Amino acid sequence: MKPALYLHPKREKSLFRRHPWLFSNAVERVEGSPARGDIVSIYSSAGQWLAYAGYSPDSQIRARVWSFDKRTPVTTEFFIEKLQQAQAGRALLSEFSQTNSYRLVAGENDGLPGVTIDRYADVLVIQLLSAGADWCRSMLLEALTTLYPNCCVYERSDVDVRKKEGLEPVTGLLAGTLPPQPMVIEENGLKLWVDIITGHKTGYYLDQRNNRQLVGQLARGRRVLNCFSYTGGFGTYALAGQAASVMNLDVSQNALDIAAANVSLNQLDDTRIQHIKIDVFQALRDYQGELNFDLIVLDPPKFVDSKAHLKRASRGYQDINRLAMGLLEPGGLLATFSCSGLMPKELFQKIVADAALDAGRQIQFIKALEQAEDHPVAGPYPEGFYLKGFLCRVF
Repeated sequence: MKPALYLHPKREKSLFRRHPWLFSNAVERVEGSPARGDIVSIYSSAGQWLAYAGYSPDSQIRARVWSFDKRTPVTTEFFIEKLQQAQAGRALLSEFSQTNSYRLVAGENDGLPGVTIDRYADVLVIQLLSAGADWCRSMLLEALTTLYPNCCVYERSDVDVRKKEGLEPVTGLLAGTLPPQPMVIEENGLKLWVDIITGHKTGYYLDQRNNRQLVGQLARGRRVLNCFSYTGGFGTYALAGQAASVMNLDVSQNALDIAAANVSLNQLDDTRIQHIKIDVFQALRDYQGELNFDLIVLDPPKFVDSKAHLKRASRGYQDINRLAMGLLEPGGLLATFSCSGLMPKELFQKIVADAALDAGRQIQFIKALEQAEDHPVAGPYPEGFYLKGFLCRVF
């Protein structure tokens, strides 16, 4: 018997709207004996075929849809077609920025749930975040080596979300020869060191590309504080944009060392930049009444892992924004972000506005900020819009 999931009555609505997730409470029964990640057919309670999906018995998201077309089985050819579609969409990237590194596949947004692929020059870094994606590893790899024969493929499936899928961390070279790490990528006229073996995510935060460029354009003559700087992307752009001074703050000395190397790599004036190893939350408190800045970047790590944590995360965002505003000169600029997919844009704006009230400051929202064009959002999958931010003026 081919494995299949049958739904409770009236639980097909999300699939009819082409949302790719099926939650455990929608499943009435499982037929056959599907293994973790196995491809299953989804049927309505009346027996209507709805989709092919990857089965995940350990997750609340019990299945993630690969195909809503019964004539399109999940094969290597399926992955080749999806990759070609994704690559065609990235052709638009050249209209907005110049780079040799970009997100090739953004999971559900490109019809490949649980699959992230970032391209750094001739290195393809993949993350397989779901049981279904993990099960399809060999087909995906065959598709990648067919379409990108000159690229090496490296896996960074070492993220915590895999635990919810019953999966262990997996890393390592899958195809080709990995160049020495860290390696240099190009972005909007700058060169940046990226370490795909030990760096955050797949090595770098490609989604902030446009926002880094904006900060660089605004930095001229301004004193810039770059909080949660990681390898100093925003700081490097600000320095190249003729900032009067730049301070990168981060808890990782290794990340700060790479930030300093980025300054040298681009032959920028290292006398106008500092790289300070410090807890950013504590630094924002310690600097009150001591230091002032004209432009502050707040790009903290994700605060929200579940809806249950949203209230606590909101307090955290409000706190750091309040403290940052206390360090801004009147008329100063704040570029503030949340990368938490569960944080609604409207709520984040309210949090920042409330932080201004708490700080005794007035605020103007100048520009809404979001993820770059190589991180598209599929229409049926609003969860794909995760990076939101605002450029604000604070008085």
